[in-house]
Amino acid sequence: MTPGDAREMHPHRWGDPAAAAALPDAARALVELAFGAAETPAVEEFALPEPTLAEEVVAELRAVVGDEHVLADDDIRRRRTRGKSTPDLLKARAGDFADAPDVVVRPATHDQVQAVLDLAVARRVAVVPFGGGTAVTGGLVALRDGFTGVISLDLGRMKGVRDIDPVSMTATLEPGLRGPEAEALLGEHGLTLGHFPQSFEYASIGGFAATRSSGQSSAGYGRFDAMVVALTAATPSGRLDLGTAPATAAGPDLRQLLLGSEGTLGVITSVTVRVRALPATTAYDGWRWPTFGEGATAMRTLAQSGLLPTVLRLSDETETALNLARPESIGGAGDGGCLMVAGYEGTRAAVDARRAAVSAALEDLGGVPLGEEPGTAWVRGRFHAPYLRDSMLDVGVLVETLETATFWSSLERVYAAVREALTGSLGDQAIVLCHISHVYETGASLYFTVAVKQGEDPLAQWRAAKTAATDAMVDAGATITHHHAVGTDHRPWLAREVGPVGVQILRAVKASLDPAGVLNPGVLIP
Repeated sequence: MTPGDAREMHPHRWGDPAAAAALPDAARALVELAFGAAETPAVEEFALPEPTLAEEVVAELRAVVGDEHVLADDDIRRRRTRGKSTPDLLKARAGDFADAPDVVVRPATHDQVQAVLDLAVARRVAVVPFGGGTAVTGGLVALRDGFTGVISLDLGRMKGVRDIDPVSMTATLEPGLRGPEAEALLGEHGLTLGHFPQSFEYASIGGFAATRSSGQSSAGYGRFDAMVVALTAATPSGRLDLGTAPATAAGPDLRQLLLGSEGTLGVITSVTVRVRALPATTAYDGWRWPTFGEGATAMRTLAQSGLLPTVLRLSDETETALNLARPESIGGAGDGGCLMVAGYEGTRAAVDARRAAVSAALEDLGGVPLGEEPGTAWVRGRFHAPYLRDSMLDVGVLVETLETATFWSSLERVYAAVREALTGSLGDQAIVLCHISHVYETGASLYFTVAVKQGEDPLAQWRAAKTAATDAMVDAGATITHHHAVGTDHRPWLAREVGPVGVQILRAVKASLDPAGVLNPGVLIP
């Protein structure tokens, strides 16, 4: 059960440029109104650094995975440089590929991954595990200092379904499967994972696990880390097999060491995940709330009453006014208030019952029903926002996102603090939008989108804003990331979140599993 190779993403744009659309007239008018005449920054010619990896090491790698699976041409090295954050794209558009790996190595089995790691330790080579390349926090940039070279360990050949247990409702998946590939293979058995982050079309199963991904249907299906019941990883210290039962009291849950470890402790070579039956039907509704606060209160009430739909998201007043929940009509005039989208999946009876109960609760709380159209419009455009970012970068507008999570009692304070930090750094001209798309009984995430005219040094411009916003999150007691992961971008703040003893634990685990430090050096671990 192995599908063909997945599409490659463009080196300095998101996804497939053929799927992108020109900036809508309404959006272009908004850009010119807010930021002045649109400008088109030049995309510079690129230059790759010469590989530093010795030929004898390259020959040894070829002996492990086969000649055709060790690649060093300029195109593949360029496509394996960094991820898809706005700073990543700005560097690529400026022709900066200084972080390019020396070679791309494509193993097909756990044993080949293990052999590559053993060779990397012996030859002092840094290894960056690569899934779909959708990282947005610097998780694909390894420090070169002290290493003889850098390998991009591309897991794209490892994309099988190893096992399906229809009684326990689990599936064992290989890490290189992209989101659509996994859903297609599971769908052949009438199953779904139900994990649909915005990066779904290109992100991989291994990446979901390594970053604690959270999908747009998390209200109904849960976060990815909550789906994982077992995993296997190759580490420089040997093979690690974790997970023998759905629950255990056999000490600390060591699976959690690998989930969210971002390729720094081991390379995940398979995960066993909980799956569910393909939904027989789906339904989506739109709701309007007078204010973001009232909509958030309604979300909290649903979460704490056990009445969550499969999808639940709420845009603040600015995001609603700009129609960001509907990227194909961005910039169009909204109708005021805040838009909520509620989605339901399951059997017809289950969907009808949950939809009726949720709708009654929302009406009792003061929500105004808008019918199905706003929800179905969101579904049509749910994976399109990154393409819109490209179109905005094309006309000289810096667009980037950042996210956090906090307890319900702190939500309003964190929301205000981050918005104030962003506008304080970028100026009042900056447009700051926010939505809630992941909710729990005890709290929720806040996902911010920022747009501002690019300055002379847009990298420094965003770095200052990101620093101010993250400081505000930490000062307000919120997490530095809910689902984007730590990477290199959030690493300076991790010690403040986990404390000095937490840092000692992370370093001790790193020293035990990767004593030579070859796995993704400079990422995650303070």
